[in-house]
Amino acid sequence: MKVLQKYFLALVPPAEILAQAHEIKVAVRDQFGIKYALKSPPHITLKMPFNYNEAKEVQLIESLRRHLEAQDAFQVRIDGVGAFGDRVIFLDIPRSEQLAHLQQEIGKFCKGQLHLTEELSDRNYHPHMTVAFKDIKPRQFKEIFDFVSARGFSTEFSAESVMLLKRLDGTWRLQGVIPFGVDWAKSRFLTR
Repeated sequence: MKVLQKYFLALVPPAEILAQAHEIKVAVRDQFGIKYALKSPPHITLKMPFNYNEAKEVQLIESLRRHLEAQDAFQVRIDGVGAFGDRVIFLDIPRSEQLAHLQQEIGKFCKGQLHLTEELSDRNYHPHMTVAFKDIKPRQFKEIFDFVSARGFSTEFSAESVMLLKRLDGTWRLQGVIPFGVDWAKSRFLTR
């Protein structure tokens, strides 16, 4: 039976940075009651949520692995705080050629293999790591933005894999890791 589930593709930072970004989300919740961003781990979206047949999840991960086996690791910088209007507050990710290339490759994969249509967010990609959105009231926005900005955030990490996240019981959970630079055909041959 075909069961459609929601998935998305993202870069997820290493544990130390993940914990620091998560602490900001928790502080925003504790100070302002804003909690919607806690439904997913801190991440940099590469492909917005899409519906996919849950029975083909393993094949999806394998196809992504093959598609990304030539992708090299690259540095991602997180620097400062930004906003989209008065509804989204995020940790800013300065645009880089490597990140733009990866996002375009993911878009090609999703269009060609998954038959997903290109969305506005695919064409106007602005990498970021959301810390508050959806349940922000416009009257709270400036205070929350100033609160997050005062904490400061500047770091970098090596992006070495893409993560497949799946919506389960109202939260997004890591479902698969697709590492870069692994020739899976040779890898399987060597392990036999």
